[in-house]
Amino acid sequence: MSGVRHLVLVDPFVGENVGMTDTRPSLIIFSPSGIVPAAAPVRKALKRLNALGFASTLDASALSKHQRFAGDDATRLDSIHRVAEAAPHVALAARGGYGLTRLLDQIEWPLIAQSVERGTAWVGYSDVTALQLAAIAHKAAGPESVGEGVTAGFWAGPMANEDFGHKDSVDGGDDVTQEVFVEAMTGELEAVGFRTEAGFDGLEARGRLWGGNLAVVQALLGTPHFPKIKGGVLFLEDVNEHPYRIERTLLQLHQAGVLDQQKAVLLGTFNGFKKSPLDRGYNLKAAIAYLRSQTTTPILTGLPFGHVPTKLCLPLGRKVNLVVQGRDVLVMW
Repeated sequence: MSGVRHLVLVDPFVGENVGMTDTRPSLIIFSPSGIVPAAAPVRKALKRLNALGFASTLDASALSKHQRFAGDDATRLDSIHRVAEAAPHVALAARGGYGLTRLLDQIEWPLIAQSVERGTAWVGYSDVTALQLAAIAHKAAGPESVGEGVTAGFWAGPMANEDFGHKDSVDGGDDVTQEVFVEAMTGELEAVGFRTEAGFDGLEARGRLWGGNLAVVQALLGTPHFPKIKGGVLFLEDVNEHPYRIERTLLQLHQAGVLDQQKAVLLGTFNGFKKSPLDRGYNLKAAIAYLRSQTTTPILTGLPFGHVPTKLCLPLGRKVNLVVQGRDVLVMW
């Protein structure tokens, strides 16, 4: 990674200076949303991230608890601002859940923008979508086009607890997810690919990549924190939402004019829901087919992203080129 900083390491659990100079890319795990139930996954994530080549530390309030949140609103807001002021190479969210929407009106967006200018890559997904899209809306996410190897900005990608600190994995999570994360954070990742359904061969599109968790995207609609992106490439995922709820939310985005303004929509994983005896053959495929009948914007499935072990890293707010050859989709930036 270019511009590697020298830093003084701080013990992530006692907050004391350990007197070491480290030239590895700096990484701070912070908790802007839901409560971190136990410290063990975070400890495992720190060890794993260090093994992957990062100088990893834990924000002072990352393990705070208040109701279902990682500390009260003031604590989590201070955490975001503290990380922005530190401007590490990577600001990695511990987990999602819920809580960031509460903070959007109070976040100092110029401070976030300054951290990006200083080289910080903010990474996460799920509830972190609120921070990511609001940063785009408030012009704090960095430029649409960046130079080769630049990692600063906002990335939809893994989070500490499940993807680096999972108790059932020797290495704390999925190998592919971790490898892609390292490539993204070291400036080596320039494209991602996946397989989609037949029928989109020859499709080419260029636009700003944006999106994230579908429920959070919907929650921002109509607020000052919703990015007004036309001609973009929108990606979406969600968990624990029945197909009819997914359809209803996508239909709201369509009726609000969002879908028709995009060059393409990429659907990731929608999992965790329970089928109903009332479905009578209605499923996610049927919901997507209906949406396709309502908009002329191509809707592609198969994006490896969502609440699943294997996920890509996607640079939010950047201009990307999308190319489909047969059933192979390539997204390049």
